[in-house]
This record gives sequence, structure tokens and C-alpha cells, in this order.
Amino acid sequence: MTRTPYGTVYCLTIIGQIEGHMSASTNTKTTKYEHVLPLLAKLEESEDVDGVLFLLNTVGGDVEAGLAIAELIAGMTKPTVSIVLGGSHSIGVPLAVAARRSFAVPSAAMTIHPVRMSGTVIAAPQTYSYFQRLQDRIVDFVSRHSRISAESFQQLMLKKDDMAADVGSVIYGEEAVSLGIIDQVGGLSDGLAYLYRQIEDRKNL
Repeated sequence: MTRTPYGTVYCLTIIGQIEGHMSASTNTKTTKYEHVLPLLAKLEESEDVDGVLFLLNTVGGDVEAGLAIAELIAGMTKPTVSIVLGGSHSIGVPLAVAARRSFAVPSAAMTIHPVRMSGTVIAAPQTYSYFQRLQDRIVDFVSRHSRISAESFQQLMLKKDDMAADVGSVIYGEEAVSLGIIDQVGGLSDGLAYLYRQIEDRKNL
């Protein structure tokens, strides 16, 4: 936590792979959802914390774990800001838009693609339906917490000419803003300035 003249800010870094029910390899940097969820609840209830800054540099990971974290961030009443540094790929996109204000540095990258599953997959209509419903949850969350429409985000997911031997899109900082996914291009000073203003406004209510 950092105490400033505006209030106390907690900085939470979400890096590497979002780890869900299955553990990643020992050589993989991870963000474990079972650590993040109770921490977010604690920050929301803490009288010592005035705002939360999320620094994102993640390759993505477990879809349901990522959505759980994103929903908890979106449900916080305290001022929140996210900054995409390096990348916020795959399920990292909902995490980036979950805060009240999202920023991305110009060099930040975001990969948007359909839901993928590793391991054994049963080739049945029910499996396709599960994948589609999971993908719809992601599309719905992103469109509700950003300025991009569900249709436009789905088009980015299914774009065919942006990734070799795959479908999806890779976008960067300014493009993410122009598409309406991220609120504005900016770095640490911009994110903190916005957070301080929100903290000040909340205190004056």
C-alpha cells in the first residue's frame, strides 16, 4: 500500500498465467485466483484502502478463474484503475476492462480469440454448446464494461487474417482505445492521476 496526500492506494499486479483449478508448471509465473479473490474482498472492506491500482501483464489462462476475478473487480465500490503494460491477452481482456477506468501504454498488446480448451475434448454437440456459452459470457462482460459492442468484439475474436494458422486479433494500445475496448492511452502517472481524482470525489460525497 502507498499512502499519498489523496489517500491510500493498493497496487495489485496480475502477471503471467491466470491459474484456475489446475496448477501450472513450476516454471510458469502465475496469478492464482484463490489468492486474488479473498484479497479483493479484503480490499473492498478495508477502511485503510481508498483505491486500487491494477497493473496487468498477463498471457491469459483459465477462463472461469479470469472471469471470477474480473467480476469481483467490476463489483468493487472503491475507485479502481487498470493499466495494461506489456500485454493483457485472452482472458486478460476482461480483466483490463473490469476497472472503472482502463489505460494501456502505446506498446501494450491484447490478443482476442475464441475460447480454447486443452486436454481431452469430447466431440459432441454439448461440447460445442458449452464452448459457445463460455465465449458468450466473455463477449457480454467485455461489451458491458467497455465501449465496444458485442458484435464488434465477436468479429475481432473470429478475424481470419491477423494470426498465422489461427483466428483472432492482436491489437495494441492506441487501437484498443479507438475500438472502444480500453478507455485511454496512458501510463502510470495518468492512471494514478485519475485514481486520485476519483478518491477525492468519493471523499467529497
